Amino acid sequence: MKRPLLTALFGAVVALPAFAALAPGASAPSFTAQASLAGKEFTYSLKDALKKGPVVVYFYPSAFTGGCNIQAHTFAEDMDKFKAAGASVIGVSEDKIATLNQFSADPQYCAGKLPVASDASGAIAKSFEIKVAQGPPGLKNTRGDEIGHGFAERTTFVVTSDGKIVATIGGMAPADNVNKSLETVQQLKSGKAG
Repeated sequence: MKRPLLTALFGAVVALPAFAALAPGASAPSFTAQASLAGKEFTYSLKDALKKGPVVVYFYPSAFTGGCNIQAHTFAEDMDKFKAAGASVIGVSEDKIATLNQFSADPQYCAGKLPVASDASGAIAKSFEIKVAQGPPGLKNTRGDEIGHGFAERTTFVVTSDGKIVATIGGMAPADNVNKSLETVQQLKSGKAG
């Protein structure tokens, strides 16, 4: 009965353009969070990851939802290209770590190729000036589970090893977001970005 309305509202929430997010040139806020890679929990540190090279920090609304599934799958498919450009990737959402353990291991999505971090309190999104919207009560993901948390706008930051944001990418389709992120890190590697 209300499913089309809920779907339309959720679509509007996750399609918000990135206007308020930190801009290129800003320092990326350092964060540490519970994360999962291939279903295994660990503590992720942006500071530690930056010691190895540029990091793509991508915020997404919720695991196991249409656009987020596409984005995670596209990142997983392109992970070798990101690594070849010397970059790593971390996804961030307000999902609980138990959900991210499943999402990170699922061969249709992260496929064990990229980590995803839990920002259950929304503090990481707030530090990057990401808008977070509350979905309507009862909204369910593609597996039929109630979501029950805020949705960070789909925004990606490319952060150089010195902690500076070189690109803020938002307001585009999930796969295009990944492609633009990859293009940016490839330009960094070739010395043409920043």
